[in-house]
Amino acid sequence: MLPEPTAYLPELLYIHDPLCGWCYGMSPAINQVQREFAGRVEVSVLCGGMVTGADAGPIAEGWESLGPSLDEVEKVTGVHFGAAFKALGEAGRYVYDSEPPSRAIAAFRHITQNPARAVAFAHAVQTALFHDGHDLNNPATYEPLLAPFGVDAAEFGRRWAAPETARATQQEFAAVARIGVHGFPMAVLRLGEQGYVLARGYQPYEQLRAGLEQLLREAANA
Repeated sequence: MLPEPTAYLPELLYIHDPLCGWCYGMSPAINQVQREFAGRVEVSVLCGGMVTGADAGPIAEGWESLGPSLDEVEKVTGVHFGAAFKALGEAGRYVYDSEPPSRAIAAFRHITQNPARAVAFAHAVQTALFHDGHDLNNPATYEPLLAPFGVDAAEFGRRWAAPETARATQQEFAAVARIGVHGFPMAVLRLGEQGYVLARGYQPYEQLRAGLEQLLREAANA
């Protein structure tokens, strides 16, 4: 289910996938939006389920196309893919599956009930994979990521493993599909009952800022 926006603030839905390299590149811009528009816009993160079910499998199956794209993402966005992640890709055995890290973000969101912290945690999850080469399918990977947020690792582990969290994650994937998202990242501004697409694909901060300011002005003058 889509999170409910704060009653008095517009909501920016950042629709991403933990395994999406371009999302990793755009997350710093989303974090900057969150900082610069604090008090004006609430930012929430949703996971889209880019690689799930029959599509999940060893990273070797997609590394031939994924590997060469890393240089482009780095050049355009300024993020860095670590040697440990590249080693995972070259070894080829790591199972690429969006469900476990998306379930981790769902568990964190349920525990904290804080959309802003969930956005930061989602970026930490991506950094753990793309920079540090950690296994997002292993719940122990998330323990050090929780400490800065004051989230108890044991409580998180129980929530991550709970069947209701798995169901909520699948519902989130379905909700993203229903609103017509077919690629990641994507940003949608919700103003009341209306939704306005702010970005399809990667956008740098300045472009996001300009588009967001325009939408907010138009809403204020409506």
